[in-house]
Amino acid sequence: MSAGELQPDRINPRITLAVLSVGGLAYAVLSSSIVPALPSIQHSLHTTETGVTWLLTGYLLSASVGTAILGRLGDMYGKERVLLWTLVLLASGTLLAALAHSLTLLIAARVIQGVGGGIFPLAFGIVRDEFPRNQVAGSIGLMSAILGIGAGVGIVAGAATVERLSWQWLFWMPLAVIVLAAVCTWRFVPESPVRVSGRINWTAGALMSVGISTFLFGISETTAWGWGSPRTLALIAAGLVVCGAWVAVEARSTEPLIDMNMMRIRGVWTTNVTAFLLGAGMYSSFIIFPQFAQLPKSTGFGFGASVVVSGLYLLPSTVAMVLVGFAAGPIARRYGSKSAAVIGSAFAAGSFALIAAAHDHPYDMLLSAALLGIGIGLAFAALGNLVVQAVAPHQTGAAGGMNTVMRTIGGALGGQLAATFIAEHTVAGGLPAVTGFTETFWMATGFLVVCTITGLLIPGGGPRRTRPVATTQELALGTTRGSAEG
Repeated sequence: MSAGELQPDRINPRITLAVLSVGGLAYAVLSSSIVPALPSIQHSLHTTETGVTWLLTGYLLSASVGTAILGRLGDMYGKERVLLWTLVLLASGTLLAALAHSLTLLIAARVIQGVGGGIFPLAFGIVRDEFPRNQVAGSIGLMSAILGIGAGVGIVAGAATVERLSWQWLFWMPLAVIVLAAVCTWRFVPESPVRVSGRINWTAGALMSVGISTFLFGISETTAWGWGSPRTLALIAAGLVVCGAWVAVEARSTEPLIDMNMMRIRGVWTTNVTAFLLGAGMYSSFIIFPQFAQLPKSTGFGFGASVVVSGLYLLPSTVAMVLVGFAAGPIARRYGSKSAAVIGSAFAAGSFALIAAAHDHPYDMLLSAALLGIGIGLAFAALGNLVVQAVAPHQTGAAGGMNTVMRTIGGALGGQLAATFIAEHTVAGGLPAVTGFTETFWMATGFLVVCTITGLLIPGGGPRRTRPVATTQELALGTTRGSAEG
């Protein structure tokens, strides 16, 4: 391909980024907006509390498996094409959820929606392939931060929607945004010529799906079964065994679904471990903070807030994530993505340590949420850039997908540990005691302190030593400077 063939009709990167951001935000909002609506859905569909939690579990399982696989498919068959079909699937699942009148259909819809997590690794690849080098770090950083921004927005918007409208509107409103994103993707997002040849390793895909799903299912049921239950331990062990078989199959495959040699690159595995610890430490905050604020003042520590007001306690976090997300580019260029990841993790650790030590007044939670937003915004944006910088262009989708999966798995573990701590400490009337929340805050602090230390192991000390991300145009002109680091 000649340089001249690359010049015409490439879409303005700002338009492409806007389209990718809209699709990513819609998915992220859907991931959390249903949380405040669970009691309403339970009553409307005449189901049990255990049954309704499958609306979260099904979404989680699907997202964990689909994100990595779709990222790889984008590397093979074209990121814009796979992104368009991902948005179509997300829209289909959202339409089904809006129309569902039974728990079974609604769970099926949430499983389909979860596949939409593939938007993020596909978006990382499109940005890397199409954008000028000086815009890549900021754009990937913003897309990464949208995962956290959308989750915070979803809690606030979900609470307000349920209070004013029916729960079906949690799906009708995002559906319009997703359809718009799909149309704009078809019209404005260019198809990248960066492809990797090969075929789909169906055996590896099946083992990966079964292994991760079984492991996460075991963790998700710990609240009902207990961590020491034979069923819990059997599922977790079985999931780990199947995942081990998946790794073995991938390592021997000539055409792996997820290249295990790539996963051994130092810049990849250190970033993935950091993502896992970050997810374990911070994801529970989107549920725990509103729950804490909603508890009656008679408990001696709750704020007695309504569902809507309790969601607003996360507003400082969301605002901070938005501001930091837009500043991701200049921060990465000036200080380096590794420094941003370490400092962001430290901010997040400090926010949980603060609320663990002081939670008597609403402003304690507001200050903690603001610090958490800064930390999440910095760390999320940095991790997206770090994993992309560590791999070759044709591995961007798979690497980005696995990094997102690691955050999700970490979030599932941290969330269930938090639920266990809170369930184990109750007072008269069955209300949670403050001890469970305090233990949860200190647990999150511990995860994030280790996350900060792990971040120091990521290669690249600063902006001058961070290897630049090669764009499609530079690849075609023969100016690529290998980006794999390890």
